[in-house]
Amino acid sequence: MKHCFLRSFVALALLFPVIAFSADPVSEMADFSVFGKVDLAELTKGGVKTAAGSPMSTERYLSVQSCFIIPQPPAKVIAAMRQFNPTAHSELNVLLHSDLSGSPSAADFSKLNHPANNRALQTLTGATEKMSPNLQISRAEAQSFSAGKSVFAFWSDLLAKRAQTFLAGGAAAEAAYDHTPNPVQSGKEFAGLVRQQPKVARQFGSLLESTGLTGGKGSLKPELYWELIEVEDAGVLTLGANYVRSTGGGGYQVADGLYYASGGFNVSLTLHQLWPIDLAGRPSTLVWRGDFTSANSLGELHGIERLASEGAMRKDISKAASIFQHEASR
Repeated sequence: MKHCFLRSFVALALLFPVIAFSADPVSEMADFSVFGKVDLAELTKGGVKTAAGSPMSTERYLSVQSCFIIPQPPAKVIAAMRQFNPTAHSELNVLLHSDLSGSPSAADFSKLNHPANNRALQTLTGATEKMSPNLQISRAEAQSFSAGKSVFAFWSDLLAKRAQTFLAGGAAAEAAYDHTPNPVQSGKEFAGLVRQQPKVARQFGSLLESTGLTGGKGSLKPELYWELIEVEDAGVLTLGANYVRSTGGGGYQVADGLYYASGGFNVSLTLHQLWPIDLAGRPSTLVWRGDFTSANSLGELHGIERLASEGAMRKDISKAASIFQHEASR
């Protein structure tokens, strides 16, 4: 799965309460991550460090953790996240990206009416026209498609309604993908991913409980967006929600969840923690990133195939993080 570096918004950090954490970033990261205590000097030289996340008992779940340093203070890193444009980097396979308005409507998806014509989009269009069972939609959504309805109109309406549902009740209110042979519900998938990462859940519990990702509407206002991405040569439409808040001392926590995907994977959750550090007198940021994915196709993989899939996920995340690290360091 291709997942671009998450979008963040500086203004959000001013709205949310400050959470206090350990004054020692290296020790704090060691407490909940798979890395243990890292050597900051070595990490500075080594770029992005990645590792498989803690094992999870559900076969369709997979996680990867990464950490790296950016020679800018956390506030500037957050600002760089806000300005990051994933469509400018073809290797991230993000074909379209757009923020959603505070009241999502079909008009927010107008870019779908004239997207670049490529194989990924042709695959999505073909699957839609024949209502393929591989499309991750509900039975009711499938029934709403008729021969006279354009693919653009179908998806614009579907995405707008799902974004409206998320705003009203969070991921738990989203309709299950019961048009597919293996139905799942996004709120339950987020909860399952977090539940099977107890150390990470403890570190980010307060933030996650305030979002609409793991239960209910949430008390924090999300920044919503949508994307058309390419997953294994197929076009996939996604809906995402991003949350940011300060952790005190100039640090931040960020949660970015893709709560809807038309195919390829069920949900994806990306968490970040940013700590202010000093490197030879230069204000810098230690970044921990955790990526947690649910995909039915992962449940079919075992042995070498599953290790290969995990390796591919690590490679993709390392690539995305390295691109952002380079941009944010300038």
